[in-house]
Amino acid sequence: MSVPKKRRTNASVKRRASHFALSRKNLSVCPKCKSEMIPHRACPSCGYYAGREVIKMAVSKNKKSEKKEK
Repeated sequence: MSVPKKRRTNASVKRRASHFALSRKNLSVCPKCKSEMIPHRACPSCGYYAGREVIKMAVSKNKKSEKKEK
């Protein structure tokens, strides 16, 4: 197994790692439900994309009635 000839300096390591920073995701607004979504994807809250439903979303009751049923 090979071993590096010289130790990499801290400055060199940090300079190399400077490109690893995370960037913010660009979010757009869903035209149907006005929630934030990733562009060119189906809306995770309503299931619509380009004006038509592509994902069937389960209709849930409000949280208070769900707690009462339990």
